[in-house]
Amino acid sequence: MTPLVLREGLDQPRPLAQLHSLLSDAQLQAHLPPPGPVELDCGAWSIGVQELGAMAQALGQQGLELQRLISSAATTRVAAAALGLAWEAPGRPSEAAERRSQLQIHQGTLRSGDVLEADASLLVLGDVNPGARVSAAGHVLVWGTLRGVAHAGSDGDVTTRIVALQLRPLQLRIADCIARGPDDLPLAGVAEQAEIVDGVIAINPAAPQWPLSD
Repeated sequence: MTPLVLREGLDQPRPLAQLHSLLSDAQLQAHLPPPGPVELDCGAWSIGVQELGAMAQALGQQGLELQRLISSAATTRVAAAALGLAWEAPGRPSEAAERRSQLQIHQGTLRSGDVLEADASLLVLGDVNPGARVSAAGHVLVWGTLRGVAHAGSDGDVTTRIVALQLRPLQLRIADCIARGPDDLPLAGVAEQAEIVDGVIAINPAAPQWPLSD
């Protein structure tokens, strides 16, 4: 996600006023991200719970769901936590990014009834058969055929992906988005990935590699 950035300086209006201007100016609206999850770079602004809640509401009215803040101000980070929003300090990887970068490896095929969970990204070196379930706080990668149920971003991280050499699961889930797997046959020799695009799960070709490219 490319963050919305608030201007800083003594001559700049408060963050809520800036946000209202951004959302109401027709020229500036062209630079807004598409409807869906969004992060906000608040810089050093000190923002309380009430103002931050109003900002989240204003974004929501435009179809933008505030999920994460970038902030160097302790007051703003406390307000974010109080509202259940993720946050990160400038230059510091978020907890979600750290989870995505860690990789738990399982070697072998998962069969019906098997359940595998990870609090990081998960790599299965084998197939995930119908009736098996895999879930990870980070990415889910299957270096084989995925026919079971896969859930990436189990902690709510909408930037995670599901990648498989053959992606034909019964159900896909990324964060809170759910979709059925594709019905058509996969292209020979082409890995696929599922990711959230414009608020829905889309399936596209992928390079079977780690780490995943942004």
